[in-house]
Amino acid sequence: MKRSLDISIALLASVFLAVPMLLIALAVWVDSGLPVLFTQIRVGKHGKPFRLYKFRSMVVDASRIGPHRTASGDPRITRLGRLLRRTSLDELPQLINVLRGDMSLVGPRPDVPEQAADYHPQDWTMRCSVRPGLTGLAQALYRSRATPQQRLAADLDYAQHHGLLRDVRILALTVGQILRRSGN
Repeated sequence: MKRSLDISIALLASVFLAVPMLLIALAVWVDSGLPVLFTQIRVGKHGKPFRLYKFRSMVVDASRIGPHRTASGDPRITRLGRLLRRTSLDELPQLINVLRGDMSLVGPRPDVPEQAADYHPQDWTMRCSVRPGLTGLAQALYRSRATPQQRLAADLDYAQHHGLLRDVRILALTVGQILRRSGN
């Protein structure tokens, strides 16, 4: 049932957002050149790696310039990138990941493989027991202001107590967070 909902919503959103996504891609190209997409290997369900897609919101080769983690006011973020991040529009290409089955609409946000070392092995295993999501409980509750402990607690809570009705609530809370433009 969850996978059917993921596919239905992702397909509908992809069709509805096709023109805005094309305009965003054009805006990224005009603002900071090619490529317009940022791709990165992330960890999926059961630890399976996959390629995640986002609109590029940082300068090209940002990982060579600065730290792995992004902080508020990061000079690597482009002018347009600040807007894309604040509105979460940079995440729209992840609809491809949802359609491919790499991600779900709701689940813990996918980490890069190196972040596994930041977790207790049991927590990492629990977190990876569900498909990662375009949004998750931590994003719905805290947006990007969650401490690592709050994020982990929310991710583990979701992994242990996920369900269709809860997903609908998390999606609604996430939309509220985005409309309020909270976070970076």
